[in-house]
Amino acid sequence: MDAAMFAIQNKLKDQLNLKRVKVVQNPNYTRDGTKSYVSSMKRYGFQPTKESKYFQVEVVKMEGEHKWMMAKTRNNNDATVKADPSIWATGHLEDELKYISPQSKAAMGGVSRLLMKMVGTPENKQAGEVTAEDQQYDSMYLCKVQIGEPAQSFLLDFDTGSADLWVRSTNAPRSAQRGHNVFDPEKSKTFKNLGGKKWKIQYGDGSSASGTCGSDILTVGGITIKDQTIELASKLSPAFERGTGDGLLGLAFSSINTVRDYKGPDPQASPVENMIAQKDIPPQAELFTSCFYSWRDTDTSDGTPKESFYTFGYIDQDLVGQLGEDIHWTNVDNSKGFWSINSASASVNGRTISVPGNTAIVDTGTTLALLSDKVVEALYDQIPGARYSVFAQGYIFPTNVSAKSLPELKVAVGSKLYLIQPEDLVFAPTDDGKWWYGGVQSRGDMPFDILGDTFLKSCYAIWDVGNKRFGAVPKIEKNQNLALAPGQQKLIIPSSQMMI
Repeated sequence: MDAAMFAIQNKLKDQLNLKRVKVVQNPNYTRDGTKSYVSSMKRYGFQPTKESKYFQVEVVKMEGEHKWMMAKTRNNNDATVKADPSIWATGHLEDELKYISPQSKAAMGGVSRLLMKMVGTPENKQAGEVTAEDQQYDSMYLCKVQIGEPAQSFLLDFDTGSADLWVRSTNAPRSAQRGHNVFDPEKSKTFKNLGGKKWKIQYGDGSSASGTCGSDILTVGGITIKDQTIELASKLSPAFERGTGDGLLGLAFSSINTVRDYKGPDPQASPVENMIAQKDIPPQAELFTSCFYSWRDTDTSDGTPKESFYTFGYIDQDLVGQLGEDIHWTNVDNSKGFWSINSASASVNGRTISVPGNTAIVDTGTTLALLSDKVVEALYDQIPGARYSVFAQGYIFPTNVSAKSLPELKVAVGSKLYLIQPEDLVFAPTDDGKWWYGGVQSRGDMPFDILGDTFLKSCYAIWDVGNKRFGAVPKIEKNQNLALAPGQQKLIIPSSQMMI
């Protein structure tokens, strides 16, 4: 079956001159474990199961007031906390909650939660506002695409956990344009305004991006898509505005696209869905792939870093051959718009941990891997000196631990267990440099796992949109090392200077 599929993809690749989409490792990205975890809480709206500085509050409407909420403490007791009234100064709560992200709704089961942080004293706990400084507002990976005719180029975050394609535009404030590649619809002969259509991404901490919509030509990986809906950003909150990238290209399913018209939700097709609808790619090529490497991974021939990439319309057969294993496929449940797969077990140093009925969302937009407490506790029990840190809001372990002494963690993708390579169990040093923040952390009260970049760097991933299945081939580096990530650039490099 794969041989016939590969033959058709090879023909398409030659006909359209399809190429890898190079992933640019963002030079401005600074790894911070706590901030990445807080960003995951914002994205998915989950409540930590252990004592924590950052937490979710559930909105309770009392006598018409919106400033009082209910929060679950770590002991699962109700505790009433008073929120900072300034967070409600920009509008009615009902309007804000209307735009809570699809990720948060999925994790919360429809319950309205807002991300807060604990301020005050243990005797007088109060909920304070979570700001851009509390979270990771930047993207680790960026990819080049072209929009319009003549083409305008942008560096976007490719995200399998969302379904909006938005770019910074000339409609945005100058502060949001400065140093960026900004889409100017007036300079594109093929741009069409989609009157009445608007979009808004709203997360549980109040951060948001919004604007109007149009359609235009999109070129990615050598495939040109006509009439792709482009969401033009005109308003960006600080958490969005400060990112290095020029926008986002969602690769989840269109049911979670946030476009609305005057009648209500009006979700727009994703780029890959449009490739399929417009017959830009045949049924055997209705897919894209991702291959991520760490800064630690180098080409042994000359020591240069290995290049991460995406492909559209074909599987990189040369890489599959080099890896020496067949593609393992598992069905995807996209009923909630995500790349959700069965993941009913894990193992730590060969000991199987059963998680009956468990599922996982595979998400390039999440940095960490978030697993059940049962699995996470079993993992860190096997790392010398590891402990949970309330201050770091996650599991940490000493930096003198060697790669060889780290346990073997495997997670299920359908019926097959996949190793998360030891070097990716390390994410970032804590502020004092004495501890590693782990790349695997608790999923809190979510009923499913999130397999983010920590997992995806250990496999070549195939995202088969047409057949609603996810494929993976193990991709483990021969040399595992725990080298520190390169330091932050002293001078921030704007995206307008990062084009390749």
